[in-house]
Amino acid sequence: MIEITTPSRLHITLIDLNASIGRVDGGIGLTLKEPGFRITAERSDVPGEVTVTSEAAGGAAHVGRMRESAAALLPDGNADRGGIRIHIERDAPPHVGLGSGTQGALVAGMAVNQLYNLGLSVRDIAIKAGRGGTSGIGVASFEGGGFILDGGHRFSEKGTFKPSAISRSPPAPILFQRPFPDWEVVLAIPDARGAHDDNEVDIFKQECPIPLSEVQELSHIILMETLPAVVEEDIESFGDSINRIQKTGFKRREISLQRPEIQRMIELMQENTCGAGMSSFGPVVYSITDTKRDASHAVRLAREFLDETTGGYSIITHASNSGADVRYI
Repeated sequence: MIEITTPSRLHITLIDLNASIGRVDGGIGLTLKEPGFRITAERSDVPGEVTVTSEAAGGAAHVGRMRESAAALLPDGNADRGGIRIHIERDAPPHVGLGSGTQGALVAGMAVNQLYNLGLSVRDIAIKAGRGGTSGIGVASFEGGGFILDGGHRFSEKGTFKPSAISRSPPAPILFQRPFPDWEVVLAIPDARGAHDDNEVDIFKQECPIPLSEVQELSHIILMETLPAVVEEDIESFGDSINRIQKTGFKRREISLQRPEIQRMIELMQENTCGAGMSSFGPVVYSITDTKRDASHAVRLAREFLDETTGGYSIITHASNSGADVRYI
């Protein structure tokens, strides 16, 4: 039997949804220690059997995706046929912007990979499971953690603007992956769900292509402020870059589609920490600070705000500078 624990991720922004230079997507993101998945898995002697059970609060939402991913990885040759039993002990909330879809698919695929000695890389598993077709951040988070910049896809191969859920492009190449400072990360997780499935597809159709001027502005912020701030561990510049990112490109449009309470939550966190933004399509809001006192204050504010508006909860977490943990038990 094996046990696998995964991180989650913040998807800070997609970079280029204009594609006039020949590539599309690209993005930056951060791997988080919590929330994440913990599963146990063992082989079954029944060929093709895939059983997924859960004791986690939101586990039922992940059962189908894990079952599909495991089934896609199971060997079908006569020499080593069998099945797998997976049990979800801990999970991450679905459709809030923390990348639970990719982590759930990868953790199930990795379980098959390990139990059947398939020798596949995380990238191989992602391709078979159909993940990483727009953003490479979740795949890289599972593989190695840290702060990540990916280089997107050739637009001639992808063909159109579309989210990972329906894209079958391989995961994007990783251009920058570096350990992140041990700063405090506050997550405000509303009792709501972000855009997904058909709604997500429609947003890409309606909002893309993004004007080239906004892509250029965003690229300038990332290259000359965000990345140097990570390398130099400059939290003031990093926070400033995060605040700037919320106001341009696809991220500005993602935020404009949120309910007013989410937009106000971002402003509240920006006023009380070094920087704050919304991850992916939301509604999760994150903020960064370098003191436990400021983080405790921010998490109290977030909880009070959530109690008065959408409901939900808030936690303090940190970056994870390693990927998923796989061990035999």
